[in-house]
Amino acid sequence: MERSYKTKQRANIIKYLMNNKSKHITAEMIITYFKDIGKPIGKSTVYRYLDSLVEDNKVRKYVAGESGSAACFQYIDDAHECKEHYHMKCTKCGSLIHLNCDEIEELSKHIFKEHKFKLDVCKTILYGLCQNCQKK
Repeated sequence: MERSYKTKQRANIIKYLMNNKSKHITAEMIITYFKDIGKPIGKSTVYRYLDSLVEDNKVRKYVAGESGSAACFQYIDDAHECKEHYHMKCTKCGSLIHLNCDEIEELSKHIFKEHKFKLDVCKTILYGLCQNCQKK
């Protein structure tokens, strides 16, 4: 359910997420970005708005680790829907790469068959260096 009220800060946050939809964005990245450009946004405002965007299915939340402190967010649109595929994330530039690969599907089937463990596609992220960062 879309919130009926909008503020300039909320508009700025959603615009930032839309402009960075190929990346996983942390709340701290949002806070730092707006502080650096002279438009600071409070930490509680950022977290509250991210939670409401997740509820409204405008943003997908990824949690790395048990504590949830390493939560990342990604804007969702029709052209950029992330549902049934794995991801690769560059540890240097932060870019998120969608992985539609038969080989990884076979690995997932093997893990389930041989180890009785079902991978969660939406939460499975492989970390490493993207092609561009390998060249640098």
